[in-house]
Amino acid sequence: MSWFRETIFVRRTNPKLAREFIFRVAVFFYLIGGAAIFAQTNGPTESFIEFDPFSGNAGIISNSPLALTVSAATNSTAVPTAIAVTTNASVPSDLLTPLDPFVQKLENARYLRKVRQMKDVEPLLVSLLDNSVPEAIQSAALLELAALAQDEDDLPRAQQIYSQFLNRWPDDPHVPQVLLCEGRIFRQMGLHDLALTKFYAVMTAALTLKNDRLDYYEHLVVQAQLEIADTHFNLGKYADAAEFYSRLLNQNNPAIDKSQILYQLIRCYGNTTNYEEAAAVAQDYLARYPAAPEEPEVRFYLASALKEDGRNNESLQQVLILLRDQSARAPGHPEVWAYWRQRAGNLIANQFYREGDYPRALDIYTSLAQLDASPEWHLPVWYQIGMTYEHLMQPQKAVDTYKYIISSATELGTNTTPSLSSIADMARWRVGFIQWQTNAEIVNRYFGETNNALTAIAVKPAPTHE
Repeated sequence: MSWFRETIFVRRTNPKLAREFIFRVAVFFYLIGGAAIFAQTNGPTESFIEFDPFSGNAGIISNSPLALTVSAATNSTAVPTAIAVTTNASVPSDLLTPLDPFVQKLENARYLRKVRQMKDVEPLLVSLLDNSVPEAIQSAALLELAALAQDEDDLPRAQQIYSQFLNRWPDDPHVPQVLLCEGRIFRQMGLHDLALTKFYAVMTAALTLKNDRLDYYEHLVVQAQLEIADTHFNLGKYADAAEFYSRLLNQNNPAIDKSQILYQLIRCYGNTTNYEEAAAVAQDYLARYPAAPEEPEVRFYLASALKEDGRNNESLQQVLILLRDQSARAPGHPEVWAYWRQRAGNLIANQFYREGDYPRALDIYTSLAQLDASPEWHLPVWYQIGMTYEHLMQPQKAVDTYKYIISSATELGTNTTPSLSSIADMARWRVGFIQWQTNAEIVNRYFGETNNALTAIAVKPAPTHE
């Protein structure tokens, strides 16, 4: 039977092997595709979402240390049960006996670390690194020691311990997760290139280790891809980050939270000049996830992209949607909505103002004034409204607005801050300027009419006498 026929035969009769084959090919092409971008990278990021490769379900994990299962000393195929260090980590039955002092000591150290009695943890863990202790206990203790160093923010020491683990047990099934920990530590230390090297190494390690837990390694590869994409984003390499996020979106892996990936992609496009793509992706997100917590920020990017793309009416509509009738939709995140409303309103309204589109600017400023009743927010917005009225040739409305600012600042009395006092002083000056300008126009009109009358008299022909 030829190689091709054998391969087809195996794929037909062994779906598990077929899955492994597809997984390894996908990772290989991912690594090849990212090589060019990685060569230009020099910085790290913090992961925005992580997955628990041990539970088989998506979940949030923020730089958590390893909690590894103690397994048999040789030929172990045990899979870790959790990432956060806990006291209920599983121990093989051949080691779990009531009188086993090593297991008891390890579990005791884990408990003490959990209750933050750090000074008592290290001596216990160090005592488990003796050669007389089974290797399974030694490896678990070494990783607990690294996690302890991370808890104490001793990153160089944690990195050294993880490096010792990799040197001593290079074929351990936990190697990919250890590499992830190393990558996070390196980026915290500002060693950006080394961090990305570790994240790529996770995928390489997943290809070389045993395939008895393919789901576990697939989750680790997804996690590494997310780390790489987020790293490029935090480095300000938004075009590169967008490429990595797009690759993740194209995968059919159920462990990927596509709403978060799409959200990150919007942020990438929003920080580039690819305004058309930013608007399209943001509209797609709002259609798919209309009640997502990220909605106000997405609408901000959408409004900004539409404005930059010259679609002013659509941009104004998005800002007004964000400013009006949205409070009931975000009861759990009022501060988030308030921030993005104010930021979007200020940005777009100021752009309209600078471009001389005063009616649109006034519409947004008026809505902004209703967002917050505090003087620190309220009075500066009303000052902008007064300036807009001046440009719209409505001096009386401008004066009324400035007088409102002056009276509001006066009512504050000693509670007036220097910035509010400055705004009140500017409002007084604007009132005086408008009044002077109005009087000047009256005088000019009077002299103009007088001059016209005198000119008419001067050019009037003299009467003739017969």
